[in-house]
Amino acid sequence: MKDIAISRALLSVSDKMGILELAQALQSVGVAILSTGGTAKLLADNGVNIIQVGEHTGFPEMMDGRVKTLHPTIHGGILALRDDDAHVASMREHKIAPIDLVVVNLYPFENTVAADASYHDAIENIDIGGPAMIRAAAKNHAHVVVVVDPLDYVEVMKAIANGGVPYSLRQRLAAKAYARTAAYDSAISQWFAQAEHTDNWPPYFLGAVRKQSLRYGENPHQAAALYVQPHAPAGVASAQQLQGKELSYNNLNDTDAAFRLVSEFSDPAVAIIKHANPCGVAIGGSITDAFGRALACDPVSAFGGIIALNRAIDADFVAALGHLFLEVIIAPAITDEARDALVAKKNLRILITGSMPAADAKGWMVKSLADGYLLQDRDAQTMPDGVQQVSKRAATPEQLRDLRFAFTVCKHVKSNAIVLAKNGATIGIGAGQMSRVDSVRLACWKAAEAGLDVQGSVLASDAFFPFDDNVHHAAEAGVAALIQPGGSIRDGEVIAAADQHDLAMVITGIRHFNH
Repeated sequence: MKDIAISRALLSVSDKMGILELAQALQSVGVAILSTGGTAKLLADNGVNIIQVGEHTGFPEMMDGRVKTLHPTIHGGILALRDDDAHVASMREHKIAPIDLVVVNLYPFENTVAADASYHDAIENIDIGGPAMIRAAAKNHAHVVVVVDPLDYVEVMKAIANGGVPYSLRQRLAAKAYARTAAYDSAISQWFAQAEHTDNWPPYFLGAVRKQSLRYGENPHQAAALYVQPHAPAGVASAQQLQGKELSYNNLNDTDAAFRLVSEFSDPAVAIIKHANPCGVAIGGSITDAFGRALACDPVSAFGGIIALNRAIDADFVAALGHLFLEVIIAPAITDEARDALVAKKNLRILITGSMPAADAKGWMVKSLADGYLLQDRDAQTMPDGVQQVSKRAATPEQLRDLRFAFTVCKHVKSNAIVLAKNGATIGIGAGQMSRVDSVRLACWKAAEAGLDVQGSVLASDAFFPFDDNVHHAAEAGVAALIQPGGSIRDGEVIAAADQHDLAMVITGIRHFNH
């Protein structure tokens, strides 16, 4: 495939970044420029000689701009095979001029729905002509260059200035174009699926837009990349990295787990994560206070961990870090003093999101299978306002607060999950065990290893207790109150064990498996 020269281009963009400079460069090498709407006005106002699409087709824009590029003169000019005699004859017969370069980006549908626009406004921001031109140009990349990303303007212009756009670049841009229209249609499909009066699940599901390639995946022999959903709430994928080394696959996975955990709390909260499991979580009067209490739960595991805050990183917090080695800190904001103080930790990655995601935000979670995907709603519920006290001893108001805190943390611990807490801080966590009683034993052992007193603490379980042995072990360790979903055929025996030890037990009616 030979390089192709550009004689005629069609420019029609919603994102105007760099389009004026591109048009000026095209004009300087004698390329004729077709354009529409706001793009045409911007270029004409800045001295670029443009031909309105309506003038080119001999057919005016109509229906409030819904119909302007959907015309044989446009699509024939894009789709025609330049080396096919029949195509060339058709172009000559119908006076269709070839279009060699198509620069199009789409109506901002994702940003529109992210701004909670009305149903009508969302519908009007579904682009029709743009995807049609992009797909046509990408299909005919043997003869046409398609550009959907302003970041590619410079490379394309350099190729044009050097005499022609090579096939390798045309092919790469075509692949990117189809990826963009696929992601765009996927966003629309997902929005429809979540709208009223529609089926909850889209018949097809596609991923988001690639943000960057990663050095490797969970292990060095695995390739990996990061994808982001432009319309999603604040999170790790869209955060601004202020300093530190490139983020790894494991960094991103663990940081996401930490940030979603602290988003559950309205009080200042800190979560320390290692291998996607919390090794310490606390709420407090300040971020610094919460950090100290979270670190006390498991200071050994915190080494090389991830820290998430639901408040701004401030100078007091940075001072409290001391010499603790960390991989990542993520927060919604950072003070100038804290940023200056962290410069010395040049390898520490600092991520700033600008806001916190709502813990109950709608969305889907995806897991891959060998031959497909599992798609489910996010676990946006923590526990109902009304819980059932099933034991003879009722939990005190202070215990209820700790039980709610522990059950919230439990939602973010890998199953089987057990969380011990006292005074708004975790003191022991048992994660990912095949047996629930082993998770209870592990949580109690971790608390003892950290030198934390289990007496008077509360215990949360992510799912029901299948046997009463869990309660006996908790009582022996000094636990005073328990919270669990209930629903076992042995609930009666489990409650009787709580009464035997004079423990308070609360049933939530919901579970939080996290595999």
